[in-house]
Amino acid sequence: MNPWVKISLHLCIFGFLKEIRPSEPFIYDYLIGPWRNVTDDEVTKQVYPVGTYANMILLVIVFLITDICRYKPLIVVLGLSGITVWGMLIWTTSLFFLQVLEVFYGMFCASEVAYYTYIYAKVDKEHYQKVTSHTRGAILAGRAISGITSQVLISTNIMDFKQLNYITFASVSLATLWALFLPSVNRSLYFHSDGSQDRAFSAKVGSAFTLMKNHFLDAFTNSHVVKWSAWWALSTCGYVQIETYMQPLYSVVQNSNETAYNGAVEAILTLAGFLVALLAGYLKLNWEIKGELTLGIFSMIQGILIVVISQTDYIFLCYAFYIVFGILYHFMVTIASAQIAKVIDEDSYGLIFGINTFFALVCNSILTVLVATEGVGFALDPRGQYVVYGGYHLAISLIFVIMGLRTCFGNRGVSESSDNIVDNTPKA
Repeated sequence: MNPWVKISLHLCIFGFLKEIRPSEPFIYDYLIGPWRNVTDDEVTKQVYPVGTYANMILLVIVFLITDICRYKPLIVVLGLSGITVWGMLIWTTSLFFLQVLEVFYGMFCASEVAYYTYIYAKVDKEHYQKVTSHTRGAILAGRAISGITSQVLISTNIMDFKQLNYITFASVSLATLWALFLPSVNRSLYFHSDGSQDRAFSAKVGSAFTLMKNHFLDAFTNSHVVKWSAWWALSTCGYVQIETYMQPLYSVVQNSNETAYNGAVEAILTLAGFLVALLAGYLKLNWEIKGELTLGIFSMIQGILIVVISQTDYIFLCYAFYIVFGILYHFMVTIASAQIAKVIDEDSYGLIFGINTFFALVCNSILTVLVATEGVGFALDPRGQYVVYGGYHLAISLIFVIMGLRTCFGNRGVSESSDNIVDNTPKA
């Protein structure tokens, strides 16, 4: 077996195991249920925001030390954080411990950067696309199976919401154990690059930050990268915010005697997202000219869907529109990622997308402060929050539609001028 195939297999198994988290589609129902001592308001306004802020702060720290520690230790930390989170979910009950575990959940999410950048240091560039495809497929498979499993277990009354956490705990424990067997990395992109093994640490730090600065400037002095990165960060912020607070909205919309299909919805969204991401790779369009307008139109549709979701009293309409919203996001974020990746240095993928993720989390934190955090912002109810989220996507749409129209008309003007020049050329 080729070394890169072996590494890909290791990463796929870890990614698959860490995504087997059947408790997540029903985590809100578990938190406000009889197993814990917290109310729905405490969960949405005092617990969830802690995870958002922790993720934003820890991402910066993790991103820097991931390269210094050469990836594998942070992948193990990812697993240990997951064990801590689901252990505390099972064996603690107070609001305080729920807030503490949100900090560990922030570490769990932030540490994923080590998993996604590991391949760039361990695998030759010629295999980047294949290994990325393999790991992405393993993650989506894990999420889909997780959603289907949770729905079947809940719908058949084989398990309750709390018992689903035992499966998640076992799965992240297995993932952590598996992470210990990942091959160690001898080099990294910045602090331990080739030829730097015998240099002083201070020299490595100076060289690393110089390279980071060069990669940053090369990327963000390119207007194409800035434009697509801005949409990527803003749209990812909106998607994460909506995904985080979707279950509280379900609880408001859904009648108490209706069966919850959260797991099935997540499974459908995962599989549909995977299919549209594949489709996006085959779509032929002049993204240089029509990209901004397309982004604006998609964001407009997303905004309208979310506004409707915020007002509906029909849970199945809520499910359907959330799935469509997610499909639109997965489709366009795949296009945006490809548009960014094609014009930046291969070695800077982790840095640039890490920066984009950080800005998305900054926007998440600002939105969370404004609409969800008690005692600081407006602390809106779920319906009020989704009105804001819909308006947020409509604002993104307005910006990119205006930019797109300017680009389209500007290019048409240039094309017409060129045609006139040709037409007025004297003929022999």
